[in-house]
Amino acid sequence: MKKTKAIIMGAAGRDFHNFNVYFRNNPRYQLVAFTAFQIPGIAGRRYKNIPIYPEEKLSKLIKDNDIREVFFAYSDISYSDLMRKASVVLSAGASFSFLGSEQTMIKSKKPVIAVTAVRTGCGKSVVSQKIVDYFSEKGLRVGVIRHPMPYGNLKKQVCQKFSSLEDLDKHKCTIEEREEYEPYVEKGITIYAGVDYEKVLRLAEKKNDIILWDGGNNDTPFYKPDLYITLADARRPSHEVSYYPGEVNFRSANVIVIGKIDKESRKNVKTILENAQRLNPKARIILTKFTLKVDKGELIKGKKVLVVEDGPSMTHGELSYGAGYRAAQKYKAKKIIDPRPYAQGSLKDIFEKYTHMGKILPAMGYSKKQIKELEDTINKADCDSVVLATPARIEKFIKINKPYAVVRYGFKELGNKKLFEKTLNNFINNNL
Repeated sequence: MKKTKAIIMGAAGRDFHNFNVYFRNNPRYQLVAFTAFQIPGIAGRRYKNIPIYPEEKLSKLIKDNDIREVFFAYSDISYSDLMRKASVVLSAGASFSFLGSEQTMIKSKKPVIAVTAVRTGCGKSVVSQKIVDYFSEKGLRVGVIRHPMPYGNLKKQVCQKFSSLEDLDKHKCTIEEREEYEPYVEKGITIYAGVDYEKVLRLAEKKNDIILWDGGNNDTPFYKPDLYITLADARRPSHEVSYYPGEVNFRSANVIVIGKIDKESRKNVKTILENAQRLNPKARIILTKFTLKVDKGELIKGKKVLVVEDGPSMTHGELSYGAGYRAAQKYKAKKIIDPRPYAQGSLKDIFEKYTHMGKILPAMGYSKKQIKELEDTINKADCDSVVLATPARIEKFIKINKPYAVVRYGFKELGNKKLFEKTLNNFINNNL
């Protein structure tokens, strides 16, 4: 049988997973290339000896290699942008395709909880950490598996385990990776990640009672969940029905957690509830607010401050501000400065590309060079102090020449129903 020539459009993560579970050893397809989007420095590498090209070359690759089918394999994209990419593929002469959950979800030997979202920056990790705390208090061992972020040597990142802060240094983790891994490691929880998620899962199953899938962006789970939790964002109403694959998560969830509800966003909850009733009426709805945890608030009050926020949430998550900006307002900063005049290197390009961002500095750090640019930007800023609201402890590996306050999000259910706790109790009773 003649093989169909294909390309996977990705962003270093879902693309490799789809290859491993569907295309590897598949006699129907000859995978010619991967294309890469969003992440700097990804193109030019190879995975399983298959070249990775910038997505800008996609149309030429299709024509030059007689490509018949292109499979889309990354997340957090608006429907309009998604169809624009489809148009590029179709106009070049290939078909535009997706793989579904039955083709890409791996079945675990242990019970699985998946925490997903409708957009990047909804607060998945806050909820995931709450779940870990709950089960740990009951003496259950939770193996946390994080959505892939393989930005380095793909051969060395096949199957990774992080049990200590030294492991983060050993594996040369980026800021984005540290943001996700450190909070678990500091709790004494081992977190797993990598490139080959069959191997990652089997390693995590060996010493744990429960598998917790902590998803990235708004991607769908790599494992078949026994409990499917999806976060919606009260600050971004209707995004649950206008971004891919966030709507897939919204429709598939057993539980929808609506987060970041406050005085300003409360009016938006009705829109999300109406969409949930229309698309997923059987889902349990849990209403929450994210509380602020601030150390050294005196470094904010009456001060001229620079706010550093979580990078991905601000950039492709399209948030204009986050916990740090909220903290600066709550603790009555004299002024929140605009970081743009002080931006160094690639951070200048970030501000030009993501014009929606307010007076915040996204903590970008995909390479040593970019981390140094972040450090230089912070240190050149004309301010009294810095508000650090990135989940990564960036103060540990960059030198900040100003005093700084650290901000974290907390998680609290509204009302006295304790639906979140009841959900986890039901999970234990039904699966363990």
